[in-house]
Amino acid sequence: MDRSPRPRPLPHDAAAPRLAALAALLADETRASFCLALLDGRAWTAGEPARYASVAPSTASEHLGRLVAGGLLTEERQGRHRYVRLTDERIAHLVECLVAHAAPEAPERPRSLRAASVSSALARGRTCYDHLAGRLGIRITEAMTARGLLRQDTGFALTEAGLDWFGALGIPLDRSAGRPLARGCLDWTERRPHLAGAAGAALCAHVLRSGWCERFGSGRAVRATPSGLRALSELLGVEPASLDGRVQGPSSDAGPAVD
Repeated sequence: MDRSPRPRPLPHDAAAPRLAALAALLADETRASFCLALLDGRAWTAGEPARYASVAPSTASEHLGRLVAGGLLTEERQGRHRYVRLTDERIAHLVECLVAHAAPEAPERPRSLRAASVSSALARGRTCYDHLAGRLGIRITEAMTARGLLRQDTGFALTEAGLDWFGALGIPLDRSAGRPLARGCLDWTERRPHLAGAAGAALCAHVLRSGWCERFGSGRAVRATPSGLRALSELLGVEPASLDGRVQGPSSDAGPAVD
């Protein structure tokens, strides 16, 4: 008879049910698609996610309700209209990191020409909630690091020169929201961190407000305008060819359709 002591049962971890519930929310492809679309940082009407994912409005409403109840999305109402958005930057960071870890090492072949255009545009430049991502975000982050404005050796941190740089450009840094001033966010297309946090959000808002970058398609994809290319070259030494291999045309150019 085996008299060896039986292993003691592990204590129950109270976080396990919450983790399982979160995983279940993102385990559905439609809900995952909604979260990815909302990484543009804007509020969407309830009907827009349905059209984006090509599902019936009733189906979209059910999925949105589950995401709101689970805390991934927040809901706002204005009159008869219902809007949804990602709850905050922490949720955006979670989604972006999960995509980075889930993305295959070798990119999958796009299923259509339109899908290829969308994928290419998002890889060149996009918003990740409220900061810049893709090749555009990475090149800016690398340039700031090379010029001593940003440190990455012990985590992301603006240097004194970096703080002065933001001040000289008239970019206010909001330190009252309880979020880190600078934080690295793993870029799922470049597999390297781009600048996030309050500084990343402030810089993104500035380049869009100043017309250095513009949204196109449904709005998550962004590209540098001619004036933006000049500004990035003069201020940070970012070469236009390093962003997408060619200088962008006039801003009136519609570019590829992006959802």
